Amino acid sequence: MRGHSVIVRWVLVMVVAVGLAGCGSGRKAPPGNRVPGTRLTIYTSLPFLGPSGPSGEAALDGARMALAAVGGRVGRYQITLRALNDAVAARGGWDPGQTSANARVAIQDRSTIAYLGDLNSGATAVSIPLLSQAGVPQVSPTSTAVGLTRGGEEASPGEPQKYYPTGRRTFVRVIPNDSVQAVVQAQLQHDAGCRRTYVLDDGEVDGNDAAMSFQVAATAIHLPVAASDQYDPKASSYASLAQTIYQSHADCVLISALTQDNAVALTDQIGRALPNVKLFATAGLAEPAFLNPAQGGVAPALAARMVVTVATLSNDDYPPSGRRFLAAFARRFGGWQPDAIFGYEAMGLLLDAISRATAHGTRPAVRSRVTRSLFATRDRHSVLGTYSLDHLGDTTIRRWGVYRVLDGRLAFWKAMSG
Repeated sequence: MRGHSVIVRWVLVMVVAVGLAGCGSGRKAPPGNRVPGTRLTIYTSLPFLGPSGPSGEAALDGARMALAAVGGRVGRYQITLRALNDAVAARGGWDPGQTSANARVAIQDRSTIAYLGDLNSGATAVSIPLLSQAGVPQVSPTSTAVGLTRGGEEASPGEPQKYYPTGRRTFVRVIPNDSVQAVVQAQLQHDAGCRRTYVLDDGEVDGNDAAMSFQVAATAIHLPVAASDQYDPKASSYASLAQTIYQSHADCVLISALTQDNAVALTDQIGRALPNVKLFATAGLAEPAFLNPAQGGVAPALAARMVVTVATLSNDDYPPSGRRFLAAFARRFGGWQPDAIFGYEAMGLLLDAISRATAHGTRPAVRSRVTRSLFATRDRHSVLGTYSLDHLGDTTIRRWGVYRVLDGRLAFWKAMSG
């Protein structure tokens, strides 16, 4: 079943290759490219329709709040945020072709100083090679796939090198990667008394990466994995899959998927057929379209059996600046969205890097200097807490939130370190 994932990722790489061939005039952007004038543009590519639409909107709203907090300026430079949608209705979510088109728009704009995105790891796997080729610094608020930044057991063959065709690293993220989530999931299931876990993923980069990371973490603490399978997102019935899980004697099921990949039907059918199985879900399913029956989500009885891991913590787990942001976001938008704080911090990190790269807006704006500033981030005091970025672009923050589901909403249970 893992072979299908390799094919999926290879298709994504081929899509990127086609995009590179048709990008602009075909010339490579120089690595030290200077942005002319005093108007700088940050492009963001996020999904604004489908199940992940609310998450994309929340990340964008957070980014806008961070930009507004500095008056839209860094010294003499006026900063403009231009939002692009990487989702299409036909797919019900992010689309490789649209994602590559968004990246090309940013590359072709001479005022572009950086790129904020993408939300989903699969989309980020498409945009990184394009942006890296052009020397555009990139910060993702929420892409967690380990293989985007590093290799090893949790990555697929060729990762991460295939995402950086020039060998130049331009991508960082503010969210802890899936290796952290996997350690938390494995410990959760161990503490819940799981004897054998059956892992299901949708074959997408997000779902497959989190599933592979979980297997590594489970092995490390001797938590048996009954099997790890990719389900068919287009199937009308999962009865035979439920029977397979039953015959494996698994007492726990981990679902690692995106909502758009028929995750509600899968969970409903597996959960009803196996009423005594404990259900666990990764962050890709932390969306109203999966959790809330009023929006087409799973039935309340099944949701009550589920534990979901999300990188967002409780208010009390954040520093004062984080608590102030969450309160301000709730006042402005009438509620809480897990990805908002990561959108805010992604923009905050970019603005800080631009400021450092331009001596607080007094020197020329050069993309390569912004990239170096991003990777030089050390002991940054942020809404997420104090963190540094390592040489691969990963944050030193190692905490994830654990949630139950109450009345169709995520209810914080506890924070755990991975």
